Amino acid sequence: MAPDNENPAEAVRQAARLVEELAPDLRVVLLTHFPDAETLDLMRPGGVTLEATRAINRAVASELLRQGVVVLVQRADRAAFRRWMTDQPDEAERRLAWRDRTQVLRGEAALRLLGLDATALPRPLADKAAGTPADRLVRLFAGDDGAAFDAFAETLIAAGRDGVLEQAVRKVAQRHGEEAAQDLMQDLLALAETAAAGPSGWASLVALPVALPPGPLPDATALEQSLLASGALPEGLELRLLPGWYRQDAIAALTPGALRQVLLDLADGRSPALLAPVESGAPPEEDFAVLAGVQLDWTVPQWEELALNGLPEASPDDAPTPEDAAQDAAFERWQSAAFQAHGGCVPLALVPFSEVEAEIAEFLEEAEGQSGAWPEIRDFIEMAQQEAPGEAVVCLPRAEGEHFHLTLYTRSGRLLDRITLEVARLPVPVAEMPELLESLVPVVNAPPA
Repeated sequence: MAPDNENPAEAVRQAARLVEELAPDLRVVLLTHFPDAETLDLMRPGGVTLEATRAINRAVASELLRQGVVVLVQRADRAAFRRWMTDQPDEAERRLAWRDRTQVLRGEAALRLLGLDATALPRPLADKAAGTPADRLVRLFAGDDGAAFDAFAETLIAAGRDGVLEQAVRKVAQRHGEEAAQDLMQDLLALAETAAAGPSGWASLVALPVALPPGPLPDATALEQSLLASGALPEGLELRLLPGWYRQDAIAALTPGALRQVLLDLADGRSPALLAPVESGAPPEEDFAVLAGVQLDWTVPQWEELALNGLPEASPDDAPTPEDAAQDAAFERWQSAAFQAHGGCVPLALVPFSEVEAEIAEFLEEAEGQSGAWPEIRDFIEMAQQEAPGEAVVCLPRAEGEHFHLTLYTRSGRLLDRITLEVARLPVPVAEMPELLESLVPVVNAPPA
């Protein structure tokens, strides 16, 4: 809906009505503050006046806040905009796509820039029925107003009230069963790991679980750098991973309040005090380790884009776009390259913190059907290496009909062990097995002398 350029007062009323319609489907909105008429004319030629633009921003921000939507504000900058437009087509949609990556304001600072007094604004809509905070959260969880549940849960998470959240989970378990309680906790964790934070104005905790090969942990920094250079990350999302490795159980143990604090630390560039990395140089104690970090979202919707185009249309049946397909293909290529370059490690998908355990469980379930005897092969080689401490171990593979034989020797020629597997259980075709085995142990073509 384009603003009424002939009637500024009506343009303000149109914006307020549109906010009421769109707010239930929004979590955060970016407004642009124009410091003067010259900047407005450069960036939004032919639009409403500076006075009307600022009045629209105030009306939109007031209603968004009342509906529990996070309001972010960026300052328009003529010089930065001109530099950005140098390589952009001079179209209205591209002009609206400009973002200030130097500073995004939120909270009272954002409202002051818009000319609003935070103390005079209406309080967010909330459930006013009697009961403890835990009772209110349970009632909202069981109700149909998802926006009200999110807003109240966010208030409790931001205040660090883990005790109230735990009490609500127990109450849901008593009234609705353990499965419902697990759903509530998952919803709380998902809310806690995203927030209006960081330089982009919106940040999320993300993790990359990695299935580990035998031996020392892979180089976390090298993995991160290769992922960033792979082309597998969507445009507009900035990934920042911590330099060390983290344990999956340490991430799973974080409460919603702790998750939010870790997010705020990472978004502000601090090392999270509530999440300790695996000690440098320590051998892995589990089959998986996790790269952890924060993802900054530079695609936060701008109000003018929403007013012009409405809410983005979802792909039918969640069908992937060509861009999604290209990113998925790039990620798969990176996974294969990482496997070869880092001793047989297998990076899983980049997921929110709350989904790390589910991602690993799904991988193990798929691996059970697809990897066949690979875990058995890994264990076989690892046991042989332990039986020959200080000696180099080599592997002689041999295919014979429907069977595949592996024989392990020391480099000096001492026989260590043999194993025979059915070809149907191999994780890759027979011809590719020597290359796969090389990720674990040197392969030879004949028994060592």
